[in-house]
Amino acid sequence: MSKRYRITREYQQHTDSGQGISLEECRRYFATKPDFTYSPVFIANGETTMTIEGDFFMWSYGEALIPFRYYQGDIYVSGSNDAVIPMMMEVASELTADVEEG
Repeated sequence: MSKRYRITREYQQHTDSGQGISLEECRRYFATKPDFTYSPVFIANGETTMTIEGDFFMWSYGEALIPFRYYQGDIYVSGSNDAVIPMMMEVASELTADVEEG
């Protein structure tokens, strides 16, 4: 089972309490990243197919599509692919945020 990570500003001292990452900020940020595209749904295929609605920034990494999901001021991503960790750290750094496992 893979770990799940959260990119958050919850622990940032210089931001106002409750100042999360906005969806518009995410849209502007990920629009500058050529390997990312926005999608309002994520379709997980396995033994069954599951469709999840939300705000997803899909990272194309080789043959893989890895969802970075925006939800209520934070960005969530699964660490199932080793390449996710450095990308997640880059995103957090550029958005002045922290990474939390959980």
